[in-house]
Amino acid sequence: VESPHLLVQYTMQQALVFICLFLQQTFDKILIANRGEIACRVMKTCKKMGIQTVAVHSEVDSSAVHVKMADEAVCVGPAPTNKSYLNMDAIMDAIRATGAQAVHPGYGFLSENKEFAKRLAAEGVTFIGPDTQAIQAMGDKIESKLIAKAAKVNTIPGFDGVVKTAEEAVKIAQDIGYPVMIKASAGGGGKGMRIAWNDEETREGFRFSSQEAASSFGDDRLLIEKYIDNPRHIEIQVLADKHGNALWLNERECSIQRRNQKVVEEAPSTFLDPVTRQAMGEQAVQLARAVQYSSAGTVEFLVDSKKNFYFLEMNTRLQVEHPITECITGLDLVEQMIRVAKGYQLQHKQQDIPINGWAIETRVYAEDPYKSFGLPSIGWLSQYQEPLNLSNVRVDSGIQEGSDISIYYDPMISKLVTYGATRGEALARMEEALDNYVIRGVTHNIPLLREIITHPRFISGDINTNFLPEVYPEGFKGHQLEEDKRRELVASAVALHITAQLRSQKVLGNLRVSSTPVECNHWELCVELGERRHVADVTKSGNIYTVEVDGNKVEISGEWNLASPLLPLRINGKHRMLQCLSRDISGKIVLQYLGTSVRLHISFSCFIVQTVCAVSSASQVKSVHCKPGETVGEGDLLIELE
Repeated sequence: VESPHLLVQYTMQQALVFICLFLQQTFDKILIANRGEIACRVMKTCKKMGIQTVAVHSEVDSSAVHVKMADEAVCVGPAPTNKSYLNMDAIMDAIRATGAQAVHPGYGFLSENKEFAKRLAAEGVTFIGPDTQAIQAMGDKIESKLIAKAAKVNTIPGFDGVVKTAEEAVKIAQDIGYPVMIKASAGGGGKGMRIAWNDEETREGFRFSSQEAASSFGDDRLLIEKYIDNPRHIEIQVLADKHGNALWLNERECSIQRRNQKVVEEAPSTFLDPVTRQAMGEQAVQLARAVQYSSAGTVEFLVDSKKNFYFLEMNTRLQVEHPITECITGLDLVEQMIRVAKGYQLQHKQQDIPINGWAIETRVYAEDPYKSFGLPSIGWLSQYQEPLNLSNVRVDSGIQEGSDISIYYDPMISKLVTYGATRGEALARMEEALDNYVIRGVTHNIPLLREIITHPRFISGDINTNFLPEVYPEGFKGHQLEEDKRRELVASAVALHITAQLRSQKVLGNLRVSSTPVECNHWELCVELGERRHVADVTKSGNIYTVEVDGNKVEISGEWNLASPLLPLRINGKHRMLQCLSRDISGKIVLQYLGTSVRLHISFSCFIVQTVCAVSSASQVKSVHCKPGETVGEGDLLIELE
């Protein structure tokens, strides 16, 4: 510090911060009853607040990241969740053994289990979340809808009671008017939900939804309500204390979903105007006060094309997508939950809550996006590198290189969050972050995520909960290469292949056998990409390659670090980040380009068939596999003779 006066002022400010923290002590030790990225996320805030942490883990998670991050760790059972992370007896034993004063449940598992909250209260242990009354009231969709109505919150037209038979369901659906949504009363995560457009679909939906609800939640009760066509899923983050204070922390747009599960979220929404935002926020707070809510929670709404909004449900826990709210408000929601649980009042008023910039979150999963937009993939992360070298990028994860993505738990790898002053900045950073994210060993959904955030409909904000099936009616096929992008890819692959061949000519400065002459700086190659074959005419000057592909020139330059999985290139003056997934000496190469992995085969001999000549009478032509004007490569079958 340049000035002694400023040094004294700075020291006093730091001392005041320390005194405030000391006077507002919360807990000495918190047990996190969860795993993976959310357990790590909670521990980061605890460490910032000077609170010791206890991790619980299953036997297969004994070397997990959240276990290593915690101050203490206790094994609570075998891999299956009902024997470990849902094993309340084992978790209560861990609390007693470690002397934890409070429990943060994260999301999922026991986070909305009122029996768990009751058992903690009976032991004198603080549950970092709402009380059991609020959990119970908002955990049942029928009861929560009745409470919402009484609190003057907009609700979807429908039947408030329990539907008992298929024929009763048909009668109710006819009264409401098609289409209708049949869904489990105790449901969540998209399970036990069916859309019906006629009587027959209602009967089928009743049967399937009740079966799925019984198997998933142990409760087969169903309700029926009007299906909002072309809906947006927009939720309001609320924060309330035990002294009657409650805030709404703006909205999150969560409309990009597959199988009613969120894929991409952003804050704020492109769709809401200030008047609608305030109306939704005020109704969310009304509902929170109606159930005497204390802690962080989320009120979810469906919003139609005319900005009419309807209460969907309230999640009485921390949401997966909470980081984007933290980005635009500057609040640490986990810290706020801990303070509220200890009994402190909220530090902020409604007018203190800003919308500062734009944040986007993509959920990176170990999934195959080419199968129903994402079916789980399992395996060992042989290589893993998060894009943390980029500015305004946040990665919430609970894995590392060498981690296993197993069959026992949710296949989420991480939550990738980018932030910018504008939506355009946040999207550009997300595109760059996805291109720089290295994941090997499991199939992942980065190809789908990148296509979504670069799609013209998403960029324009023209989205709804049917976005994926509308944009990809035949299923997701990966990035479809336009001709100019195809040439870029071919040129990049050729330049990488030649670089590798030239470096293979020398070992410790001595020449070795190679398929490429040492002094050569001009090549003609054949590149197979899909069902097409391209002729590439290449010249090299320094680190710059000029590649003529099908008569069009492409200039490629780069650092050409063959040991790195990332391949930063400049293609015709524009920055592109490619990833080399694999390559071998025979010319087979797999590149990740624009998010999608593409296979190519490169050979140094390439010919154009001028004519197919007749053969002598001593031989007979059995078959001809080429024709004049066709491009062929070394080793291709041309003619069979007998």
